[in-house]
Amino acid sequence: MSTLTERTEVASGYRAGRTLPLRVELIRQLKRRRTLVMFGILAVLPFVLVAAFAIGGEPDGGGNRITLIDTATASGANFAAVNLFVSAGFLLVIPVALFCGDTVASEAGWSSLRYLLAAPVPRARLLWSKLVVGLGLSLAAMILLPVVALAVGTAAYGWGPLQIPTGGSIDTGTAAQRLVVIVAFIFVSQLVTAGLAFWLSTKTDAALGAVGGAVGLTIVGNVLDAVTALGDWRHFLPAHWQFAWADAVQPTPEWSGMIQGAAISITYALVLFALAFRGFARKDVVS
Repeated sequence: MSTLTERTEVASGYRAGRTLPLRVELIRQLKRRRTLVMFGILAVLPFVLVAAFAIGGEPDGGGNRITLIDTATASGANFAAVNLFVSAGFLLVIPVALFCGDTVASEAGWSSLRYLLAAPVPRARLLWSKLVVGLGLSLAAMILLPVVALAVGTAAYGWGPLQIPTGGSIDTGTAAQRLVVIVAFIFVSQLVTAGLAFWLSTKTDAALGAVGGAVGLTIVGNVLDAVTALGDWRHFLPAHWQFAWADAVQPTPEWSGMIQGAAISITYALVLFALAFRGFARKDVVS
């Protein structure tokens, strides 16, 4: 009778919404070595670029084409924009795939997933906590890079307006606002990679497979976008809009490309997240 009473008391006090709090999951993920290594790499990149420019001299895009890289040493704002330019295509894909693809699959790989569910943590709650923390760490990684780059660039090249490659400049206050918009768009554009990684993470017990699969599929999307024979079909590829943020680095910004790219990325991401939740709800968890 006492055992039954104890079980009833536990059941009556149980609150699904209090299981696996975001704070607990965030601390767990921040303590992991891969998180520290990834943040370390992003923090070091601006120093590497400063050293490269110091050794190689002024940046030169080559040929008659003027690019943002040509203005990298004009000011701290330019240097921060260049760091985003050289990283958005591939480097920033890795932390997104890592933080969103490793999160569930690693629990299965450690054989701790079934114990979390037996705690009991509802499946939807578990996925929600891990997805929010994964996206939060991804956003933090994207913010860390330009913040460090802005500080390093200002120390190396001085504080000043954002010089536009084609001529003209944007004052420092407006430039800071544009950099915030650029980071926000890059984050939204990477939601597709996050969705792929998270969905694969619910499908496999191998974290490396989920992360690598998401990165590989993102690369495939970039390759397909380079196939001009696809014509207007490329407009439905998230990769086609990944550098639409460059329109914000103009005296008069053009928002149409960023709006289209954001809409496509969010649509793909919502479908992939829904597939992850639906599939995991029916999955037979044995790990």
